[in-house]
Amino acid sequence: MLETSARLLRLLSLLQTPRDWTGAQLAERLGVSGRTVRTDVERLRTLGYPVTATRGSVGGYRLGAGASLPPLLLGDEEAVAVTVGLRIAVGGTISGIEEASLRALAKLEQVLPARLRRRVAALQAYTVAVPRDVAGPVVDPTLLSVLAAACREREGLRFDYADHAGTGSRRDVEPYRLVNWGRRWYLLAYDLGRADWRTFRVDRITLRTPNNPRFAARPLPTDDIAGYVSGRVSAASWRYRARIIVHAPAVEVANRITPAVGTVEPIDERTCVLDTGAESVETLAVHLGLLNHDFTVTEPPELVAYLRRLARRYAISVPGGASPPGPAPPTPGRADPARG
Repeated sequence: MLETSARLLRLLSLLQTPRDWTGAQLAERLGVSGRTVRTDVERLRTLGYPVTATRGSVGGYRLGAGASLPPLLLGDEEAVAVTVGLRIAVGGTISGIEEASLRALAKLEQVLPARLRRRVAALQAYTVAVPRDVAGPVVDPTLLSVLAAACREREGLRFDYADHAGTGSRRDVEPYRLVNWGRRWYLLAYDLGRADWRTFRVDRITLRTPNNPRFAARPLPTDDIAGYVSGRVSAASWRYRARIIVHAPAVEVANRITPAVGTVEPIDERTCVLDTGAESVETLAVHLGLLNHDFTVTEPPELVAYLRRLARRYAISVPGGASPPGPAPPTPGRADPARG
């Protein structure tokens, strides 16, 4: 039988799992009587841990939220996961949590068993992170907490927002989801002034207080929130847009792209339209090459002209290809279709 102090820790660990435990189940796990379980529960309550109890056939014990954080008892895999997560958070995208992450990491590593410390050390020693090409923005953790709480409570928000050009505007929105994409955070919300769904970069938001009244939830625009936001964010930065006729079923084309590349609409069983775009025609050409299907391009003229040059370049790059071309034809005002 476990000693009292060890038994209390074991009981506390069981109660931390998100479920209700009957007295009989706890007694079986701990190898004690039901009376001892009740006594140990009272001991935990005396120490300040709010153990709640419900009666009935489906009742049981559960650890509720209290004024202080109880000892967190982790399994081996959980301890490694938390340690690695804290290491990543030290250099993450949320401003102001680096120092707190370091303190928590130091406390955790101090009590890690030797076998787990070696696993964590191996992960650190033999993992190499590729630096990001462009430093991303950081956001205030307090702002993230306020936005998340507003989403949970369905509380309207008022804020000033600066777009990519730095132009400011006042927004009244109904917030629904926070989305993390790489080093950026986005808020998906229904914009009351524009009567439509909008995506906002969190680092460009300056909240106004107080918040707006609570609202009745609307149906989300899609079940795939991550894909929806990535597609909207990508489209907002496109310099060139194109609607490409792809000679393949829409399902096959959709399976070869991500929402950030574009959207697919079926024409018939064998043909579809890809609505896509990019910052440059070179990037657009890459997207089309990866489709692995025939396609027809009619606009924009810059893309048609670039694909013609690219086709000539590819033709002379292999043995037996076309002879070196003359000057590339000028870009027409209305380009003829380019067949891929």
